[in-house]
Amino acid sequence: MRLKERVAIVTGAASGIGRAAALLFAREGAFVALVDCDEASALRTLDAIRDANGQGSVHQGDVGDGDLAKTIVDGLVSRHGRLDVLMTAAGWSCGGTVVTTDPADWDAVFRTHVSGTWLWARAAIPQMQRQNKGSIVTISSQLAIAGGRSNSAYIAAKGAIISLTRTMAVDFAADGIRVNAIAPGAIETPLLQRSFARHVDSQGMRETSRNRHAMKRFGTAEEVAEAALHLASDASSFTTGIVLPVDGGWLAA
Repeated sequence: MRLKERVAIVTGAASGIGRAAALLFAREGAFVALVDCDEASALRTLDAIRDANGQGSVHQGDVGDGDLAKTIVDGLVSRHGRLDVLMTAAGWSCGGTVVTTDPADWDAVFRTHVSGTWLWARAAIPQMQRQNKGSIVTISSQLAIAGGRSNSAYIAAKGAIISLTRTMAVDFAADGIRVNAIAPGAIETPLLQRSFARHVDSQGMRETSRNRHAMKRFGTAEEVAEAALHLASDASSFTTGIVLPVDGGWLAA
């Protein structure tokens, strides 16, 4: 097992990519702390982990709350003595251009994505420094590289995550901490479904997006989780500061 006896935190673990990664990390031997604002769905993720003889815990709250991040990290370290993996998968999208996006929505998107990456890394890194080892996996988007229409807050936030990932990788490489980003394409998740639902012709938008991928299909959360496992594990021990597209050929097409 690639994460045997490791301790991991996954934010956004109630659904989508976060849920798939939490399940996979647990199957690979990690104790996984599941963080999400949706406690009921996070508990269902924990039930699935336990049904597969894995271990974990649920922590409900806002990922943009720095005190919550520190409290959960400190509690895990107190109980388990270590923290090996942090994956920041919590996400939210509101749609809109820079003209049509409400400022409150803009702030909420950045709070979830950018603060929800920075604050958890800020809480986790001191323990990883003490261990001289750790892996942080962030979630960006292919849209942060290619651009896209009518989703300005989300795309800007995902671009900020790439920059933050790279600077953290440089800042903490000497401490044995690796920091890498995944840039998924369109992945079949509740977030994607809500994004299409914002459009009058939601089915037409689905087909346009699907056909934009060279592979002519959407990805699955499990496919992104496999990439996250690689970056979280020692299999990627000489990999830091990268942005790994898992995008069905979107960026190549």
